[in-house]
Amino acid sequence: MSTLAAVEGSVNTIGYGIAAIGPGIGVGLVFAAYIQATARQPESAGLTRVYMFMGFAVVEALALFGLVLAFALGG
Repeated sequence: MSTLAAVEGSVNTIGYGIAAIGPGIGVGLVFAAYIQATARQPESAGLTRVYMFMGFAVVEALALFGLVLAFALGG
């Protein structure tokens, strides 16, 4: 039986690369929602900007947790 593909190196980095897709999509959705809300009601831009930054911080925190976990499990 022949080996078709071999994974060399740390599998944790591959896992983090896959896990980074979720926060990437989340950041895109947060900013898209802010742009759409501001385009529909420009006078509410000040209020929705606060929610945009809060959503961005939560989504980026998930990416940072994944990065820390990848290094912690890497040993």
